[in-house]
Amino acid sequence: MTNHRWLLPESIEDALPQDAVRIETLRRRLLDAFSVRGYDLVMPPLLEFVESLLTASRNELDLRTFKLVDQISGRSMGVRADITPQVARIDAHILNRAGVTRLCYCGSVLHTLPACFNSTREPIQIGAEIYGHAGLEADIEVIGLLATALKLCDVQALRLDLGHVAIFRALAGRAGLAAEAQQELFLILQRKDVPALREVVARLADPFRSALLALPDLHGDHQVLAEAARRLPPLPEVQAALADLDGLSKTLGDMPIGFDLADLRGYEYHSGVVFAAYCAGSASALALGGRYDGLGGMYGRARPATGFSMDLREVARLAQNGGARGAILAPWPEDAALRSEVARLRTQGERVVVALPGHEGTWQEAGCDRALVRGADGWTVEFLKEA
Repeated sequence: MTNHRWLLPESIEDALPQDAVRIETLRRRLLDAFSVRGYDLVMPPLLEFVESLLTASRNELDLRTFKLVDQISGRSMGVRADITPQVARIDAHILNRAGVTRLCYCGSVLHTLPACFNSTREPIQIGAEIYGHAGLEADIEVIGLLATALKLCDVQALRLDLGHVAIFRALAGRAGLAAEAQQELFLILQRKDVPALREVVARLADPFRSALLALPDLHGDHQVLAEAARRLPPLPEVQAALADLDGLSKTLGDMPIGFDLADLRGYEYHSGVVFAAYCAGSASALALGGRYDGLGGMYGRARPATGFSMDLREVARLAQNGGARGAILAPWPEDAALRSEVARLRTQGERVVVALPGHEGTWQEAGCDRALVRGADGWTVEFLKEA
């Protein structure tokens, strides 16, 4: 009988050397870019009591969260499936700053099920958040930061879709839908399930039935906003949301902006502008973000908030410039001159691997593509040749 003890669970995988180096290279590059822009790094715990992890997000995040019992307290704990609520907790309950707070993070999360076909259940979530500013300036900053992050990874953004959760919330609320019915409708719109949408809104009165049915059609370029103004009722919340989207599109005019007013993806805490970045080589959105002004209230202090996150594993898969150079193979240290040359190369950022005796012919598989060779004029670096 074959022993399969070493096999990993479905949709869980190791990061082997080449992938691990790409992930770590990009992690450092992005966190450094966040830091020079004033974003402070935080590291929330992998485990928390479920009351803290799930207070704000209810159904969807609850289903994604692995749960266990704490052997010390006997209370239910969860393995985080999203870091954003944890960062909101830190801002609201621990830092408790009066002004604007910029925070960033990077860490593994765990999902009970993969988000889509071929997705991992252990994404490495990296993101940045702004707390304490309710104006569009914060939304503009985080969307611009996302664009910068993608450029730093040499990932081509094909489209950045903007939406606004307040439009859906205003229509559903004015239509008199109870919270449970709103949640069902929310999930239907996420799936773009038009037949199910028609069935759910069939008993609603116009103009709300027609407006909700129109949402899946309201996607495309800037003309979508004018069409939405014609097809949606002139509620103050709707008009304000469309004005926000118009303002964003004018400010971010150098980006490939699109609009999708039925794009309500994300865990259920978003309250305003939402956005999704679609990139070459990825069938689904590579990065998601938006405004979630009410989330901090679950932790004792409501604050305006906006931010974005993405899976660093997927970013590394798509990145063109995240790999490491091959290593230089150095002979087993023979003298002080050789040791000095190895140290010099390493201070220049080169990977130098010292050849342990007795392993000739195996160093290319260890990542070496060059060799340090003694010549008449001293040590030189040459291409590695192995039989």
